[in-house]
Amino acid sequence: MSGEQGTSAPTSTPPTDSTTALSALSTEALIGSGQEGGLMDQVRAWLQRVRGGDMGALPAVGGFVVLSILFTILSPFFFTERNFANLLTQAATLVMLGMALVFVLLLGEIDLSAGVTAGLTMVIFVVLIAVVNLNWVLALAIAFLTGIAIGTFIGFFVAKVGIPSFVVTLGLFLGFQGLELIIIGAGGLYRVETPEILAIQNGTLPPWGGWVMLAVMLAISAGTSFLDRSRRTRAGVPNRTIALVWAKLITILVLGGIVVAILNQNRGTGFKAIEGVPIVVPITLAILWLGTFVLDRTKFGRYIYAVGGNAEAARRSGVKVATIRWCAFIVCSSLAVVAGLFSISKVGSVDAAAGRDIVLSGVAAAVVGGVSLFGGRGRLIHAAIGALVIAVITNGLGLLNLPAGVNYAVTGGVLILAATVDAISRKRAGGSILRT
Repeated sequence: MSGEQGTSAPTSTPPTDSTTALSALSTEALIGSGQEGGLMDQVRAWLQRVRGGDMGALPAVGGFVVLSILFTILSPFFFTERNFANLLTQAATLVMLGMALVFVLLLGEIDLSAGVTAGLTMVIFVVLIAVVNLNWVLALAIAFLTGIAIGTFIGFFVAKVGIPSFVVTLGLFLGFQGLELIIIGAGGLYRVETPEILAIQNGTLPPWGGWVMLAVMLAISAGTSFLDRSRRTRAGVPNRTIALVWAKLITILVLGGIVVAILNQNRGTGFKAIEGVPIVVPITLAILWLGTFVLDRTKFGRYIYAVGGNAEAARRSGVKVATIRWCAFIVCSSLAVVAGLFSISKVGSVDAAAGRDIVLSGVAAAVVGGVSLFGGRGRLIHAAIGALVIAVITNGLGLLNLPAGVNYAVTGGVLILAATVDAISRKRAGGSILRT
């Protein structure tokens, strides 16, 4: 797969040279894309971008809302405290893998081995603990080093040798399954008995911890927003209306407050009370924020968008394209290890088939959320929203006791629909939009 030519300019006419394209992209990512004017001006500008095909995660958000309402009507168990928490923990692995794949999808590349990378590193992690009796912290460090080594290997052959990422990662997808069989053996299975690992998906914060998490989110969001406004003012660049900042903060406060309040309800059975935000939620949000910061506010992130939009223009502007591609695969494989950690924490065991089936769901999550398969457009939050959509489908159909085949068929249909929306939006935008 390869990126298409594009630019981040708000019009549909691409820049006339590569230097202009990279300069426009860098300025956009550094100080934002707001325009001067009031709230209604911003709303009209957003509607104009949507009509031009720049819809971002809007279809995924709409799908999430519609599906949630539909399953709430069809099943009395869908919108309950217990199922709400279960939905978040079910989606965590897919959210993390989808975010991992965003880094390579933005380049117009693919990593078909991300799922089995997660599985293989967790096989190594558990075997080191159960068989070698290694301390779990050291075993986890070795698992992460293995993930980094895998990403380095893929990046070398894609960026330096020039082999298509589809071919390299497909080979590893098959080869790593063989390694898992060799390490564990056919039919082998190891239980995860490390309390700290099991607590990631099965433990919860105390009720007050959820409110602290929400307060931290608000503080970080407010600090980032006002810092950006200060930077734009010093640079002499027009700021968005302050109403947008307050609207964002109020949205986080209201939605976050509702989520925390629901999760703080007792969802246990019998004499055991289970309440509070699952531990995996703040971990996922922290990684989401860190990854978004890297993509939005660092040269590495700006260069990823530049290479994905027009690799030749980026190269002529001085970007080390091969290095950016190499690093992106390292980041992808490293985050895949985190996805594997979430998975074994939820399941409580690891076997020789670990990670075999999840990678395509990870790609689907990113694409459903609005990340372009052609490169240069998308955000980590899009993959997270797409993963939630897929999780809602899986969870809702399961509550309705429908066959697993229906789940695959519906998910496949949603993926095709999302890819169609992506292709149509690119045509409407003249193939010129680099990011949303």
